[in-house]
Amino acid sequence: MKGSKVHEHETDVPASDLWAIYGTLRAAELLPELLPHVLAKVEVISGEGGVGTILQLTFPPGIPGLESYKEKFTKVDNENYIKEAQAIGGDILKLGFLSYMVRFELIAKGPDLSVIRSTVEYEIDDAHPELEAMVSTAPLAATAEKFSEHAKEKKVSITQAAS
Repeated sequence: MKGSKVHEHETDVPASDLWAIYGTLRAAELLPELLPHVLAKVEVISGEGGVGTILQLTFPPGIPGLESYKEKFTKVDNENYIKEAQAIGGDILKLGFLSYMVRFELIAKGPDLSVIRSTVEYEIDDAHPELEAMVSTAPLAATAEKFSEHAKEKKVSITQAAS
């Protein structure tokens, strides 16, 4: 069974400022720092942040059957601000997901306004329909909020330093 879930977060941060986080390995550095309850640790296994980069994501204790998984960047579009990462190993696939992909799209709505569209596309084994309930955009929504706040704070501190 295939499915997808989408979350959109509108923010008063330019898409290019957000891409400086989402489109780079800065996201891997910030996630455990800003959202330790979502991801305890993110390790770069290989790559520099472009297509083919592999990350090991480790969850905090408390999610039964879900300790960690590896994901590979399958798309990094620096012009259209789109990044896709596919699960390639670990607990997500062991639980019975046949595929699990996360996509981030940063959509400019104006010079200082954008939308972060976070999508999870998945396919689960028909023998495990209960897995669909595990798919949530809540961590992606929290990430969008925190990354927006971080980008705004960074811009404020850069502006203050320049004054």
